[in-house]
This record gives sequence, C-alpha cells and structure tokens, in this order.
Amino acid sequence: MWVCRGPAYLYNIIDGRFSELRRGRRRRSMDKRVEPRESREEERVEASGAYVIQEHQATRLHYDLRLELDGVLKSWAIPKTPPTESGIRRLAVQVEDHPLEYASFEGVIPEGQYGAGSVKIWDKGQYALTSRKENKWIVEIQGDRLRGVYCLVRFKGEKNWLFFRKKD
Repeated sequence: MWVCRGPAYLYNIIDGRFSELRRGRRRRSMDKRVEPRESREEERVEASGAYVIQEHQATRLHYDLRLELDGVLKSWAIPKTPPTESGIRRLAVQVEDHPLEYASFEGVIPEGQYGAGSVKIWDKGQYALTSRKENKWIVEIQGDRLRGVYCLVRFKGEKNWLFFRKKD
C-alpha cells in the first residue's frame, strides 16, 4: 500500500523499502555523481545473491558491507577491517539501502558530495541467506577474502549490529 509523504514522494507502508532508497537518492545529486544510476528491472536479475565489501575512504576509512536482497543492496558500514577468521567481532551500522548497481562501483565521489572520497572493492562474491530473523541474520559468504558462515546480530538500538564469522 502506497501513501503520499510530501510532494512527489511515495512511501510503501507495508515494507518501507522504497523509502530507504529515496532517502539515499535525496542525499545524492546524480547530475554531479560518478556513482551508478539504477537500471531497469530486468537488468537487476544478474545481481541476485551478490555480496560485496567496498573500502570507502570518506571522512574516515570504513568498509561498506552490501548484500543483495529484495531488489536492493542491504548495507552496513563497518568501521574496522571485516573479520576473516572467527573470534573477531566488528560493529556494523546499518545504513540506507542502495541500488544494485553499487555492487560493482569503484571510483572517487567528488568533494562536497555525500560520501565524498575513494571507493574500491575490497571483496566480492556470492552469499546465501540461511536464516533471517528480526535481530539475527546468518549468511554463508563465498568471496575472494571472506569465506564461511557469518552472522549479523542486532544490538543497542535499530541500526547497530555485530558482524562476525561463526566458528567452523
């Protein structure tokens, strides 16, 4: 069900999915950006199950974890290097959903734009979501650097999660 929230702004009150994308679009001026634009629906099928971590040198160096789900990239910012072995836990702050085209983006976001700085792919591959509960996701990642079963566990509020590799 769609409801109007201000001029030319629609919000899906059932799943809220487009609200997150629209919030991100408002921050970005696509006329000035080098970031990818969204493509047509039929082109999105290729990104199904895609996983990527982008090293993002913005105000502070961090890593953007992105998982393709429900036609968008669910995204978390990880302030430290992602864990490659079990026993290491990292804070992962959930951020707005991104268009699927971000999965292959590398480049420099110009100064003065939201997220200004260099972005390069740190790891990429496929993932399988094996369990999805409100406060805990379990994913099996098959990337170049990360391989194995990883957990995202929500704690301390809406957006804060722990990201870690499960013991073998």
